[in-house]
Amino acid sequence: MLLDWLLGPLQYPFMLRGLLAAVMVGVVCAVLGTFVVLRGMAFLGDALAHAILPGVAVGYLVSGGQRGPLFWWGLGTAVLTALGIGAIGKGARLKEDTAIGIIFAGMFALGIALISTVRSYAVDLAHFLFGDVLGVSGGDLWLIGVFGGLVLLTLLFFYKEFLVLSFDAVLAETLRMPSTLLHYLLLVLIAVVIVVSLQTVGVALVMALLVTPAATAYLLTRRLPTMMLLAGLFGVLSAVVGLYLSYYASVASGAAIVLVCTAFFLLTLLLAPRRGLLSVWLRRARDF
Repeated sequence: MLLDWLLGPLQYPFMLRGLLAAVMVGVVCAVLGTFVVLRGMAFLGDALAHAILPGVAVGYLVSGGQRGPLFWWGLGTAVLTALGIGAIGKGARLKEDTAIGIIFAGMFALGIALISTVRSYAVDLAHFLFGDVLGVSGGDLWLIGVFGGLVLLTLLFFYKEFLVLSFDAVLAETLRMPSTLLHYLLLVLIAVVIVVSLQTVGVALVMALLVTPAATAYLLTRRLPTMMLLAGLFGVLSAVVGLYLSYYASVASGAAIVLVCTAFFLLTLLLAPRRGLLSVWLRRARDF
């Protein structure tokens, strides 16, 4: 019965495509998310996820409702928004969170205004807000694989630079690393990953895949390579368990994946050997 339970959903091609897409997105988001967590960029990721809405809306209007071009419109908007946030923060000498808030609010409002002009927007664009992993096509898999692979290769190539920049910005300046260029590169990578993840979990939930697996891994280790490995593992487990939960419980796939992510985090927060709440309580009890 257990084998039937595991293999039952896999008899459908759309489930196989959805599972593969969710696993790839889970790995890429989790690995990049380690740098997002370490550098405190969660608000930036959330802003980028919502700021691509105007691009998606324009792509929808220009293409006459076709879904294919929306990826490219969303990607272009995300990259431009990421660079714009960095430019405003540097050029106007504003704190980055202020620049993020300005761009986030303006772009999101523009997206809502554009979407509201489409009569059937509630149905046609809902999957970009909440994800539609079971609607993944073969072409979508290629896009996720190619762009996700490019992100992972970039992180591997610039691993040492991102490592130093994340833990000691002063040292990065001392070593004359191109800190500003690396920061912009990280912004672009976050933008790409957000757009790649849209089909799986949507704008509303993509931030969870970027932050939650990495935060879970952060509670278990202090070494970055181990943290990245654990984050990827949590991302994959969340994708697989969430998709099965979606299938058997008849709930939205993106929401199910994120709920599983959150459950892993809460269990780790409670039971982690050193940083878990239970360990902290026990140490305090011994001190008394």
